[in-house]
Amino acid sequence: MTRPGTPLFAQSEQCDRDFLYPATMKYLALLSGGKDSCYNLVHCAQNGHELVAAASLGPEPGKEELDSYLYQTVGQDAIEFVARALEVPLYRRVITGSAVEQGSEYGGRNANNAGGVIGDETEDLYELLSSVKARHPDVKGVSVGAILSNYQRVRVEHVCRRLGLTALCFLWQRNQGELLSEMIEAGMDAILIKVAGIGLTTSHLGKTLAQMEPTLSKLNTLYGSHICGEGGEYETLTLDCPLFKRKIKLIETETVIHSDNDFATVAFLRIKGAELEAKPMSIQSASVPPLLEEDYEPVRDAVLKSQNDTATQSVPSSGAGTLDFQHPDAIVSDSRQKNSWVAISNVQATFSRHGNTISIEEEVTQCFHILSKRLAEYDLQVSQIATINIFISSMDLFSSVNAVYAKFFGNSPPARACVGVDLSEGIRVRLECIAFTEKTPLDRQALHVQGLSYWAPANIGPYSQAITAGERVFISGQIGLIPSQLTLPSPQSLATEMALASQHVARVTAALKENSGGGWDGYTQLSIYWLVQSKHLIHVKQGHLAVKSSHRSPVLFLVVKELPKNAVIEKQVLVHTGRCQVIDEYDGEETLQNTIPIFEEKTLNFENGRALHWEISKFKEDDSSCVIICVKGDFANNASDLRELISSLTSVLASALSIKCFYCPTDKSFSSMENLGDSIFGDEGIPPITPVPCRLISSASRDDWDLAFCLMTASKVP
Repeated sequence: MTRPGTPLFAQSEQCDRDFLYPATMKYLALLSGGKDSCYNLVHCAQNGHELVAAASLGPEPGKEELDSYLYQTVGQDAIEFVARALEVPLYRRVITGSAVEQGSEYGGRNANNAGGVIGDETEDLYELLSSVKARHPDVKGVSVGAILSNYQRVRVEHVCRRLGLTALCFLWQRNQGELLSEMIEAGMDAILIKVAGIGLTTSHLGKTLAQMEPTLSKLNTLYGSHICGEGGEYETLTLDCPLFKRKIKLIETETVIHSDNDFATVAFLRIKGAELEAKPMSIQSASVPPLLEEDYEPVRDAVLKSQNDTATQSVPSSGAGTLDFQHPDAIVSDSRQKNSWVAISNVQATFSRHGNTISIEEEVTQCFHILSKRLAEYDLQVSQIATINIFISSMDLFSSVNAVYAKFFGNSPPARACVGVDLSEGIRVRLECIAFTEKTPLDRQALHVQGLSYWAPANIGPYSQAITAGERVFISGQIGLIPSQLTLPSPQSLATEMALASQHVARVTAALKENSGGGWDGYTQLSIYWLVQSKHLIHVKQGHLAVKSSHRSPVLFLVVKELPKNAVIEKQVLVHTGRCQVIDEYDGEETLQNTIPIFEEKTLNFENGRALHWEISKFKEDDSSCVIICVKGDFANNASDLRELISSLTSVLASALSIKCFYCPTDKSFSSMENLGDSIFGDEGIPPITPVPCRLISSASRDDWDLAFCLMTASKVP
């Protein structure tokens, strides 16, 4: 049972924090006393944040350890010494709850049941942080030492969200071998106080990280043990770190053995006596990972080289800044269900065309009422949306749009892209989405990281970094934010923004793969680069070629009016895990196997400068396909020229789910849009279509397309 209350993303000022974010903040330490929670404090300080208090949860008096899914409870004897060494007040609370909700998500997906779970141990953290915030109302952040545990991260971030706090998780997704070495190099003096993993015995209790590093690396090689103990192999107590004003000296300890067997000894060190002693002043420093991984430096360098190349071709012309956009006649919102998928297209308010007589908040609300009504026709709710695209007439409206949008979602909201486009007069918001009918909650998995880290940008607002459903991974549009600050590079740099956006996509995909237990390769089926300046096209294309990939896939480059935070590029990607149900040739049984997509590409040129170009990525095993069709010129009276295109699409038309139609400011687009749709889909009927005005449409080989169709099919889901 969840606590009732206001929607999760509508509390305090949080809806605007995608745009407003404090550069530095006062924060409290969520303290276990272990190496991770203490080393994260060093990174918090290095990023300019100010520690003002510490908070810790533990078992009731007389109980030394608790079997908790969420908290490290061993070492509580010494937690007072850690806080005193930091010279901050310590607030403690006894854990009274248990792991009621043990799934990958915490709280409901619907806005009206997104609160905490009654009786869960997570609510002890909520009560503790609530009391600390009451005493320190200027606290804005919470330091969390999570490295790999999604279970811990999801629950801490849920509590932070409800209290208007930001999780500071600078160790998140770091390479554990590198991280352990950095801790030692930074002067972290932490000892093992519990062992519970293969190859670890009571003889290792009390050993320092430096002493244990060779052993931990060896156990990782032999058995896959986590070097930093993320699998519960061991726990630590920090005796000294750069932020400590004094260090801890253990006076008396006792070894307590829970179980002793040939596989893995479970034992811990009871702290019976300790004291603080003076220490020399130390510099607060930690090794900060480079902004770009080695794989993405070539992307940045390719863009820079292109920008510096005097032989770079001339800039393609665009309709940027034009006020004479020719828009198609009104297209009504439509929907389609195929297999487990439902597409809803072209959702916009129906009465805002004349003078914007309603507020933007009312306009967004009506859009969601239309969307909800459409979904209800298929017994679906907005919480079952996998991905949603928002097209707005001005980025000045973003905060207002987001504030209303947030009220409709709970936990694990959809993936999302938001761009500013030249909508028809009177229309300020247009939505389109794809929803998924899951048989169990596990069929739809979300990655919604909301803490600041070095990993990838936090999604503070009501959207997830990615949603996995039916072996598809919908990744939110990524702009080139510096993750630890949530700011764009300064001065502005197309090269760095593009490299970062590409790196963010890769890291999100890798985290999802790890979170789901692996076993899949992941293949990009569609990439869309949103740009705001046509002069950047040639450089972005060079950067795209530098992105490492084992296969080709459809790609579009679209120049639009605006992007969030005045970014110059946004990258949106659809990935397929590669796993498909395949009939085994030996026993005839269906099994889940890793497969590889087929890529097809063709360009046809006709008289009068007319041209067609298409790219297809398809998994023949489950009908997962993405198609882009680029059009130059009018084909209204030249249906015979479409035969080869239609023939190439035969295998995907029956499973077509939805279309986005990107069009430029020219009246040539509309007859092509309508006639092409009728000619291509024939008796199947045109899928739900959402028109998206662009200032320039480009493929890898040409920059002046009149329009482009982007088609997605409905995959077969077991």
